[in-house]
Amino acid sequence: MYLTGWTVALAALGAVPAALSQSRGVAFAWMLGVALLALLDAWLAPRTATVGVRREAPASVRLTEPTSTRLVAGHVGGRRRVRGVLRDAWQPSAGAARTRHRFDLGPGEAATFATAMRPTRRGDRHAGPVTIRTAGPLRLAGRQRSVEVPARLRVLPEFASRKHLPSRLKRLREIDGSTAVRLKGAGSEFDSMREYVIGDDVRAIDWRSTARRGEVLVRTFRPERDRRVLIAIDCARQSAARVGDAPRLDASIEAALLLAALASRAGDRVQATAFDRSERARAAATGEQIMPLLAEALATVEPSLLEPDWPALLRLAQSRVSQRALVVLLTTVDTSATDSGLLDAVAALQRHHQVLVASVEDPEVAEMAAGRDDAAAAYAAGAAARALLEREAVAAQLRRLGAEVVLAAPDSLAPDVTDRYLALKAAGRL
Repeated sequence: MYLTGWTVALAALGAVPAALSQSRGVAFAWMLGVALLALLDAWLAPRTATVGVRREAPASVRLTEPTSTRLVAGHVGGRRRVRGVLRDAWQPSAGAARTRHRFDLGPGEAATFATAMRPTRRGDRHAGPVTIRTAGPLRLAGRQRSVEVPARLRVLPEFASRKHLPSRLKRLREIDGSTAVRLKGAGSEFDSMREYVIGDDVRAIDWRSTARRGEVLVRTFRPERDRRVLIAIDCARQSAARVGDAPRLDASIEAALLLAALASRAGDRVQATAFDRSERARAAATGEQIMPLLAEALATVEPSLLEPDWPALLRLAQSRVSQRALVVLLTTVDTSATDSGLLDAVAALQRHHQVLVASVEDPEVAEMAAGRDDAAAAYAAGAAARALLEREAVAAQLRRLGAEVVLAAPDSLAPDVTDRYLALKAAGRL
């Protein structure tokens, strides 16, 4: 049973005769009459069991993109007309709006109601119960029942960095020789022979062809296709730290998606894994198949309050890639790298692969380092400056091991990682 606003208004109206008569008996009699009318109205209301409901939800949607779910209500029993309200409840992060729907159904009739949604968080968003209210003829009260109607909406990563993909694809075509612009630079696959021009590397001269043709010829190369790219996303404790409005993990996922999209267009074989103490998600495919698989796999990955197990990742990488590959570690570069085993893992991987370590940097730390307004700001600036120096020291150690290091703000991490990938490809280092 539930009460409507009309019941409250009718009860409040009793204050007028009670004040005029100045009698408690009048007020009591009025309230008792209102209560009896509400009970009678609720008893006369149609049973909620006469209304059946089901949900229809899309399989998935990207974060922040609008979508809608449908609630189908039908009159499944009785001969009376049923009027009332349905409440389509979802988790708050599902971003459901206008969840209350009024219905007026005759015997055998059905109606469909749409609930607009704009999710604010990745992962599986689950529906709550559907609350059915049927109104009595006096509109003072009615019957209420909540029924479980399971539904799930999978919210995929936003992939806001896809806006950078066209410019990187253009650069990739230039490197790969698919456009009219052919860039100079070493590669690993022989492409063609051409005449020597000033500025060419003399090491590229083909002396046998030169002697045979009587003119100086050089070999041109292009970056080798069908390379291996392994993307490892650290979803351990430090990935939960918020940088701006989102955790570090979200920026790492954006970088992984953009790199996978570009590498798959380049003909490389892409594998991705999310790990902490063990593997939390995995995706592997060639061509454009990698993108839906990767988005689906990373949708439900959340940070865990654990330390990363770098030796376990090293064993995982060795089991997944047997030949030389680009191993991209999306993690946090700070002083904990020396204790967690990151440096040892990078050293071991670098012996057989090309390693790229990418880390999300907090712009607020740089702002703190520049603050000198008062004593508190000066102390904060000193702490921030020390943190920056320690981070640079760890990055320098990684570079001495031969790894490429990318330190960037959340919005810049994805394009910076792909730019470094393109630079390595153009230099023939993959």
